[in-house]
Amino acid sequence: MLTLQSAKERLQVDWLISNLRWLLLVSVAFVSFIHARINTNGPIDPTSLLPQITLLAVATVYNVAVVLLLACSTLPSILPTVTLAIDTLLTIGFVIFSGGLVSPLLYFTLFPILTAALRFPWIVSLLVYAITTIVCGLVGYIIAPSETVNQDLLTFATGSLILLLAALVSGYAGDRVKKALARARRLQEEAELRRLKAAQEHSRVIFELASTLSATLNYNKVLKAVLEVGEEGIRELGRPSPAHVSMVLLFSHSDMRIVACRHLPPRDQNNTFHGKEGVLAQALTTAEPVIVNDPGEDPELGQLIVMHSCRQAIVVPLRAGFESFGVVVFGSPQPNVYTPDHQDLLMAICNQAIVALQNAQLYQSLMEEKERIVDVEEDARKKLARDLHDGPTQSIAAIAMRVNYTRMLLEREKNVQQTIEELMRIEELARRTTKEIRHMLFTLRPLILETQGLRAALEQYITKLAETDPLSVHLESEPDLEKALDQNAQGVIFYIIEEAIGNARKHAQAKNVWVRLRRQQNMFVAEVEDDGEGFDVDAVQTSYDERGSLGMINMHERAELVSGKLSIASAPGEGTRITLVAPLQRR
Repeated sequence: MLTLQSAKERLQVDWLISNLRWLLLVSVAFVSFIHARINTNGPIDPTSLLPQITLLAVATVYNVAVVLLLACSTLPSILPTVTLAIDTLLTIGFVIFSGGLVSPLLYFTLFPILTAALRFPWIVSLLVYAITTIVCGLVGYIIAPSETVNQDLLTFATGSLILLLAALVSGYAGDRVKKALARARRLQEEAELRRLKAAQEHSRVIFELASTLSATLNYNKVLKAVLEVGEEGIRELGRPSPAHVSMVLLFSHSDMRIVACRHLPPRDQNNTFHGKEGVLAQALTTAEPVIVNDPGEDPELGQLIVMHSCRQAIVVPLRAGFESFGVVVFGSPQPNVYTPDHQDLLMAICNQAIVALQNAQLYQSLMEEKERIVDVEEDARKKLARDLHDGPTQSIAAIAMRVNYTRMLLEREKNVQQTIEELMRIEELARRTTKEIRHMLFTLRPLILETQGLRAALEQYITKLAETDPLSVHLESEPDLEKALDQNAQGVIFYIIEEAIGNARKHAQAKNVWVRLRRQQNMFVAEVEDDGEGFDVDAVQTSYDERGSLGMINMHERAELVSGKLSIASAPGEGTRITLVAPLQRR
């Protein structure tokens, strides 16, 4: 089975031979005409050229058929042998019908000899020479006049020797040409094999990277895998370097920091980069790999001492859509290391890494959100436990003590009036405890908030609070304000206000709290102000993570849920004002 390359080469040789055949036929017609003109003193007799004309017609039809086969890229395996045999027969016919031993077309027998040399081993050229010479010689000897046969044989012998020499030379030259073509084809196949091997290694490296990245959601493992697979890919493509340097630079606020590296000395690991100039800026701007020679001269990479020993570096951007995460930098002490194959490989690795980094970031965000929710739930449980301990639990304990005291009074059957009074106190304490429990249940899930809106829920909350607490809460609200807020936003705002009032009750020792709801342009503004003791905001927020309560953190996080901003203004002895500003959103 012929390979594609060898078939292409054979097609080129066949085209060359068919074109030479046209040239041969034109030359045969011209030489035959001139020879007939010289041998006749008068006009040329067409019948004397009839054999040559017939052979020319046959050869023309035959060559047209060959050209059509070549144009259709139809290459039967027997075609070279058939064409060589036909060319040999046509040549013998031209020689015999144009004079035999002294034919002017004798030297055209070189055509089948040359074509045999281009297609077959050199021995075939000698075989074609022998067949042509023997047949032409025998036939020419038979048809030659007896008086000139000796002279004709001498001429034929001289021409045969010249043809033999030509056959040897053409056979040798053809053999050399075929070996050169075979060597060139072998080199081309080896280069193609290397290219296929590089592509296979490229695919394998990408597959391994995808497998590694899909097996982990750890941010640091993803970054290390990018560098390890990148270096392994470069090594597989034939450029190992023991001093190869690689690092991942990710944006942190306005600058880039080294978050993962290999073969980078500790003194270089704390450098920061702005990505505003040099090769880093070019890679971030074009979103394409950039190769730089002598990276130690780069305005930003030059601050790394290790880069001064590198002769070449490549910077590959980490980009997803229009968002740039940073760059990956590979440096080598060898020049001209990073070929287009390396660039494609590293770009593919970084594209895979971006997806893994995004997944790792999402996973990390989910884990942080999970931890935050757990902390919020834990804080809510602690708050509920404190409220139960400070309120209903104490009241129920007091009820139990008074019931026991009342039982003792009844056992003594003395002072009935005192017993009745004690029962009335127990009843009042039980009623107050019931109100406290209902108030706690209301704050846990105010159903009125879902049915009548924020203002109605706050009014009911204030009413229930007044039943159990002497704190005076004053509500000021613009009419129909809740219509500009969706239900989720109203719930979040209610809990922020409830938390602020709770802080005023428990910690500020305030007597009055003012709750103000208003619309300011296209923003919703809620203020909770008290006349309590106040506090140093900066001092409290600095050490807030060491406190057991997360009330302020919860208020800030709830404000972010409605795309709002929470601010706290307070000072010792001047009360506290908590302000929430959030965009209005139609239901």
